[in-house]
Amino acid sequence: MKDRLATPYYFYMLTANFLLYFGFWLLIPVLPFYLNEVFQVSHLSVGVILSCYTIAALCIRPFSGYLLDTFARKPLYLMAYFIFTFIFIGYIFATSLTLFIIFRIVHGLSFGTVTVSGNTVVIDIMPSSRRGEGLGYYGLTNNMAMSFGPMTGLFMHDAGFSFTTIFVCALCACFVGLIFASFVKTPYKPPVKREPISLDRFILVKGLPAGFSLLLLSIPYGMTTNYVAIYAQELGLEAPTGFFFTLMAVGMAISRIFSGRIVDKGKITQVISGGLYIVVFAFFLLSCCPYAMTLHPALCTGAFFLVSFLLGVGFGVMFPAYNTLFVNLAPNNLRGTATSTYLTSWDVGIGIGMLAGGFIAEVSNFHIAYLFGACLTVVSLLFFNKKVSVHYHKNKLR
Repeated sequence: MKDRLATPYYFYMLTANFLLYFGFWLLIPVLPFYLNEVFQVSHLSVGVILSCYTIAALCIRPFSGYLLDTFARKPLYLMAYFIFTFIFIGYIFATSLTLFIIFRIVHGLSFGTVTVSGNTVVIDIMPSSRRGEGLGYYGLTNNMAMSFGPMTGLFMHDAGFSFTTIFVCALCACFVGLIFASFVKTPYKPPVKREPISLDRFILVKGLPAGFSLLLLSIPYGMTTNYVAIYAQELGLEAPTGFFFTLMAVGMAISRIFSGRIVDKGKITQVISGGLYIVVFAFFLLSCCPYAMTLHPALCTGAFFLVSFLLGVGFGVMFPAYNTLFVNLAPNNLRGTATSTYLTSWDVGIGIGMLAGGFIAEVSNFHIAYLFGACLTVVSLLFFNKKVSVHYHKNKLR
């Protein structure tokens, strides 16, 4: 394969990934309102119910990585994409909370599979010398979806659109994405004879230190993506909270333009460390928003949206670097397992963030929840600089 990214299959994958995540992000800030308005559940119950999705994705990721490393990847990718798409129909007809939870769990299982397989397919079709840049652009489609999805969902909710209409919008977006995904052609992958089942067939053991650092980082991220709109209500902000996700996506887009190329030059740990410092500052600033509100509402609004931009820059820098770090720790025949471990670490933290955020808000408030999350990012930073960076340079394969 020529050393270039501009192949039609790569652009098909970018489009399919954008539409997949658009459908995903369209619902993320809306579902807490849906559960509260339709089923009248508490903050704690919202956290438990929403975490079912992440727990399901977490449970399936190690097995999907093993299957991707053993069998043809595109059929598994398309099957998971198909299930993910048509579960939106189930939401429309979920007349009870129990039925909604069941559909949410199945949705999480399909999401866990389609994201691992999508990342792995992209790695297969791009030249290795430009993997960091390619993954950066691929991740940028997530960020674009993060911009338009939550903003669209919140605007539709605030404008009085029914939840059914929002679900149909997500369904249509993912259906079009499924069509683009079907156009992708992947290189031939011969059958692989596997050794007896062992832990490293499902989890990249060498990636566990980095996974722990990433897990700590994703806990406050999970709190933010799921509860930031409710936090804004708690603060009494007048500005549309949909712009929080837009500015976060703008920050990610700007950082992805240059971060992938720096990663391809071998400065993976330096990029991650730099992003960690930005994220630590941003989460502490987010936890300080109530104090800013007591001084002046405009100051609080400015700090709130500055946080979103800084989080976008920090995470946008780190995502492709973390992904490449995991891939570089694994041999080529364990790419799926490496990607699965990377995303599993992220999902564990997201799930904990949903549960912890809802629980802390129930017994206290979201200000305390975000302060707790900010402290976790400090632990992640120290652990990465002291342990993960050294471990990576000692064990990397490329």
